[in-house]
Amino acid sequence: MSSQHPAERGGAGRDWFAAFSERASNVTSSPLFYALCVLLVLGMVAVHLAHLPVPWLIFAGDVMTAINLLLLTLLKNTERRDARAVQRKLDAIAAAMLEQREGASHAAADELRRAIRMEEAQ
Repeated sequence: MSSQHPAERGGAGRDWFAAFSERASNVTSSPLFYALCVLLVLGMVAVHLAHLPVPWLIFAGDVMTAINLLLLTLLKNTERRDARAVQRKLDAIAAAMLEQREGASHAAADELRRAIRMEEAQ
């Protein structure tokens, strides 16, 4: 377990969990995943309406709880990485504005280009 911010772990490369989290975030934000969640909820309602034995009801509840916990973990990881990226961009913008005002070197402008990934858009 690491106490570092997810954006600062693993050096320049992304670790396997960050890559997995990014793919999972893309899948879980799709309409197909939403439809799957609606089916799961309807399945839970069907389990209760079918008056199945209590162990089956507990099992269904445990499955829903486990899914919620996994999705919450993925959501929190994505949220922390996104917040860190936004903060880095804001810091770079502020540094570039100060640099422009003071007429110093262009190091902050170069950092701003890296922060907003202008080189990847070309």
